[in-house]
Amino acid sequence: AGENFDQSPIRRTFKSKVLAHYPQNIEWNPFDQDAVNMLCMPKGLSFRTQADNRDPQLHSFIITREDGSRTYGFVLTFYEEVTSKQICTAMQTLYQMHNAEQYSSVCASSSCSMDSLASSIDEGDATSLAKLQRYNSYDISRDTLYVSKCICLITPLPFMQACKKFLIQLYKAVTSQQPPPLPLESYIHNILYEVPLPPPGRSLKFYGVYEPIICQRPGPNELPLSDYPLREVFELLGLENLVQVFTCVLLEMQILLYSQ
Repeated sequence: AGENFDQSPIRRTFKSKVLAHYPQNIEWNPFDQDAVNMLCMPKGLSFRTQADNRDPQLHSFIITREDGSRTYGFVLTFYEEVTSKQICTAMQTLYQMHNAEQYSSVCASSSCSMDSLASSIDEGDATSLAKLQRYNSYDISRDTLYVSKCICLITPLPFMQACKKFLIQLYKAVTSQQPPPLPLESYIHNILYEVPLPPPGRSLKFYGVYEPIICQRPGPNELPLSDYPLREVFELLGLENLVQVFTCVLLEMQILLYSQ
């Protein structure tokens, strides 16, 4: 609902859903499927072709419950090849419909009739239409279709670097030509059931798929855990904006950060 159909089908977003989650249920932290689905893919399910950038992306989110407790999520989004012939055929059909609509709109903007279509579209419109169709083309016999997919870790504390390293290693194991030393289920079971939460003031070293991972938890008299790199804050906000935000914090002003 509310989708912009002027965009090409590849640029549109589609509904996503949770394929699986483990464990199935935790009494003290019930799994909120709708919230996790929305926060893992805030822009919806997306498609790409071999011509598009498909580098994996990592982002995080926080779920705050009514009692003020927080749960942290860390998400790695990647693209995998679509193997369903039905989905590929549907995408090509969407493109054919989209290009027909775009062709009609170019024709309407040129005030042409069906009888004099070829002679009425000027050279500029014809060139722009050709570029549009090249950019918006999808040929099922020529192009490879990819769809977005996420793997997510939900944790009680924001161990961003540890979760990031584990998810990247898990992704490499999934996409590698050589299988990992152990089945993937072994690594997932290990981090869910066998890796303990480090006590306050202590660090913990555990093994991921390929390399060891270290996470550290501050003690009671230390600053709270902030595992997010400060460099990214400077890169995103800039020095002047960050100084202004910091000044507003010191003056106890209300701050609203808005982004896409």
